[in-house]
Amino acid sequence: MKNFQPTLKSVREHELPDWYNDAKLGIFIHWALFSVPAFAPIGKGENLKILAKEGWKAYYAHNPYAEWYINTMKIPDSPTQKYHNETFGEDFSYDNFIPMFNKASEKWNPEKWAELFKKAGAKYVVLVTKHHDGFLLWPSEYPHPKRENYHSKRDIIGELTKAVKSRGMKMGLYYSSGLDNTFIELYIKDPVDEFTQTPNSEEYIDMIEAHWKELIDKYEPSILWNDIAYPRDANVAKLFAYFYNKMPDGVINDRWMQVPKFLSKFANTKIGRKIVCWYVKRLFLTKGMETPNPPHCDFTTQEYSTCPHIVEKKWEATRGLGTSFGLNRAEKPEDYLSVEELVRLFVDIVSKNGNLLLNLGPEADGTIPEIQKTRVLGLGKWLEINGEAIYGTRPWIRAEGKTTNGIRVRFTQKAETLYIFLLDIPKKSTVTIESLVVSKESKIRWLGYDVPIDWKQKEDALNIEVPKNLAKSPVYTISITPKPPA
Repeated sequence: MKNFQPTLKSVREHELPDWYNDAKLGIFIHWALFSVPAFAPIGKGENLKILAKEGWKAYYAHNPYAEWYINTMKIPDSPTQKYHNETFGEDFSYDNFIPMFNKASEKWNPEKWAELFKKAGAKYVVLVTKHHDGFLLWPSEYPHPKRENYHSKRDIIGELTKAVKSRGMKMGLYYSSGLDNTFIELYIKDPVDEFTQTPNSEEYIDMIEAHWKELIDKYEPSILWNDIAYPRDANVAKLFAYFYNKMPDGVINDRWMQVPKFLSKFANTKIGRKIVCWYVKRLFLTKGMETPNPPHCDFTTQEYSTCPHIVEKKWEATRGLGTSFGLNRAEKPEDYLSVEELVRLFVDIVSKNGNLLLNLGPEADGTIPEIQKTRVLGLGKWLEINGEAIYGTRPWIRAEGKTTNGIRVRFTQKAETLYIFLLDIPKKSTVTIESLVVSKESKIRWLGYDVPIDWKQKEDALNIEVPKNLAKSPVYTISITPKPPA
């Protein structure tokens, strides 16, 4: 077993373990103090329209993420501030949610969560241990230096980790190193604030390093999922080496950017802020949320966006079922992905070498709303039939295709089998897939149907018979063995 040294050169030699590449589906959980008010402005895509038309200040004021409540409630005249004042009163501080959350979470049952995740087909779980509000979901031996008893009464991490691992799933832990509102005096109003207000004091670095090591030692996670950035004066390679030497099959995400002092200083000038905000806005509206130049990572992350083609470097798409990660009670059913949309999104991601980290946002008492359960159980039901074409697969020579009548097609492969996904319901007795040539000895079947299937090769198109008793499904899967030559 390799002994990693506390250098970037050494940790970059870590190889992505097969389990993560094979897993495809994880469940993300955002649950903390923000789950008590559970509010943010809503509207599918409205926040991006606001960004495009009105700029960053308006975007942050209308932040659709309920887990950003502590920041958004401070922005003058924001919908969240108005909601907070009307619902709780102007003198009601964010810290007043602590006893409310601790009382409500007494009802939480981690076994029910883990059972739901298993039925959904998840192979790993990532729990938020500390979001930007600085509140901990475990009674740490290293308490918050600025807030007394600023943690959950229950050891939520420990209880969920036990329930998840007992069902054969991997456990991952999220921790916000880049933002901690208890160390920030001002509210975040644009990307410069977000990426240059990472605390860099010795006090803060000591705290987060102690927390990360405690999380690794006590809970032995398989995933370290950092958010936003990392203090520039902290030794991030030392933490990575510590983790890999403890958990050789562990994986690390990409959100560990350490903003250099000169860049931070430039970004906070008038011209620098203008340039940075313009550049990030352009990226945000075209490519989605990406982390530039991470010091090291096993996989990259896409937030509420996907990749248009196969990406060689392993990546993970993360998003909520609605427009928020933390529960937002203002969301309506139409703000959520349908089961059909969810399955098709998932298949597209997997075909392009991605995993999906799908978020659930529970109520303060741990109840997962019925609409969220319905969606993930729908995905799990589809996976019961089609899972062989998902788990353990790799991208084919191309991810996308289409039939002659316009049905979108996706591909994966495993061993000697090619899997073809139809992202719509076939309307005729046959489907013809363009630009696909198979051998004469090929065996073709529709997953979930044990009936003989006729097929014909028509020049460079493959014509496949559709089963007569085809049931309604979000996506249909066809397997071909042996797979066509590359």
